[in-house]
Amino acid sequence: MHVPDGFIDAPVSVATGVVAAGAVAVSLRGSRRELDERTAPLAGLVAAFIFAVQMLNFPVAAGTSGHLLGGALAAILVGPYTGVLCVSVVLLMQGVLFADGGLTALGVNITDMALVTTVVAYALFRAIVKLAPHRRRTVTVASFAAALISVPAAAVAFTAIYALGGTADVAISKVFAAMVGVHVLIGIGEAAITALTVGAVVAVRPDLVYGARGVTARPLEIRSSPLAPAAPGAVARAEAPTAEPAAATAGTPEPAGTPELTGTPEPAAAPRRSARRVWWAGLAAALLCAGVVSFYASASPDGLEKVAHDKGIDKKTEDHAAKDSPLADYGVKDISDARLSGGLAGVIGVGATLAVGSGVFIVVRRRRATAESERG
Repeated sequence: MHVPDGFIDAPVSVATGVVAAGAVAVSLRGSRRELDERTAPLAGLVAAFIFAVQMLNFPVAAGTSGHLLGGALAAILVGPYTGVLCVSVVLLMQGVLFADGGLTALGVNITDMALVTTVVAYALFRAIVKLAPHRRRTVTVASFAAALISVPAAAVAFTAIYALGGTADVAISKVFAAMVGVHVLIGIGEAAITALTVGAVVAVRPDLVYGARGVTARPLEIRSSPLAPAAPGAVARAEAPTAEPAAATAGTPEPAGTPELTGTPEPAAAPRRSARRVWWAGLAAALLCAGVVSFYASASPDGLEKVAHDKGIDKKTEDHAAKDSPLADYGVKDISDARLSGGLAGVIGVGATLAVGSGVFIVVRRRRATAESERG
């Protein structure tokens, strides 16, 4: 859904640029509350992973393909504010290095693909996990639903932007029907990718999933032991473990009806586990997707390209300012082998996005640490 230069007129492009700049500024401030020493590097990895998976266009209908937008995935994994920044970094790298998405349309793309998808997806995700049982499966199901709705929501947002500043004379009703129709199908693919990715991380490290905080941990329950019926008039009670020597309590039988503690609450001072393995696994997956699997992606135009061609929206498309980039169109200039050229471009893109994204999030994290030390 990358909007090229020329689709939207200058006044609306400027207006969406202001909206996008404001969203990024707010997100930079909000992400300070979401990032810690473990999640800051992971946020950069999420941006790189989204870049890689966006190269994997999948067929959705005759002559049309779709790709991940990533707003739902980023918001659930690292938080909504950080999610906006992740997708914005991806869009910036795609526009500057790969001539994908216009530079004058960067504000449109950030508003549509980063802001709208993240806000809609995370709001729906939180509503589902609040109402549904607190289980790991709930996180995966909510991820699927949130991602599914976020894509047609972005299509609606594009239609609204086009209604305000479209450069071609096309009936808005036709644009709306075509965009929403095809992006509902693309949303299914987005939902599957998001749910699989979130589910995989939740299965091994739920503590690293922002959206799973307070959802996957089993609550502490107090109930009577089924092996000993409660004595008449017994008062249910639960005692926290003490540091007394074992000899002090040895041989003291528990009275009938003593309740037992169930659940698996973590100790208040539980040591933090390293996220290094998850980081390396995510990087390997991103490199594999961008460097190898991308060669087998669908060559059909994506949903916006197809609608733009069929409905005449692309009549005033302008050449990209970075069309002469050595990485334009996701290939390395002067390398004739298509497989090698595309794979190498994908690997370079993953590395560049990871470096820029990680740099941004580490700086944000350090500013938070500095502010906390000054207050302390």
